[in-house]
Amino acid sequence: MTALGADLRALRIARGLTLTEVASRLDRSVGWLSQVERDLSTPDIARLGQLAEIFDAPLSLLTDRAGGDIVRAAARRPIGERVPGLREQLLSPDLTDGFEVIHSTFAPGARRTDPVRRDTTEIVHLLSGRLTLWLGEDRHDLRPGDTARLRGRPFRWANDRAAPAVALWIISPAIYSQESNA
Repeated sequence: MTALGADLRALRIARGLTLTEVASRLDRSVGWLSQVERDLSTPDIARLGQLAEIFDAPLSLLTDRAGGDIVRAAARRPIGERVPGLREQLLSPDLTDGFEVIHSTFAPGARRTDPVRRDTTEIVHLLSGRLTLWLGEDRHDLRPGDTARLRGRPFRWANDRAAPAVALWIISPAIYSQESNA
């Protein structure tokens, strides 16, 4: 079982929060939170909900646990749907590595109109469907098997086709422990 405490610690650090700040917002002691992060104590579902809210993460990221170093297709953790029509699942076993692998499904008509710029290097590999990707102002129409690198440039995307587009995203450093919307 993937350690919940390690994921919570990764989220806390990614948000720039101290043990004291999070414990205070939970109305719990620093010692209790430290025990949770070391997997010596387990928060109940209500506290997990509070933690998800504090970290601005979907509750499913904390409750749907993968098993060890293997992530079975049926056990992928959903990251959330903050952009309508985009469904993302975490393929990485947890949030503690320096990179993350995300399985993204873009519904027909889905689009991100506001450009995103992150201090990351990202590889996007299109598995199926078609996806339009703008790197800055440069438009690229991706087909299955195409790969794009996003390195610190603003980007946006659209699936103007009638079929879903499916892509793998490899992101370094890990950002989904920092935010949840590609």
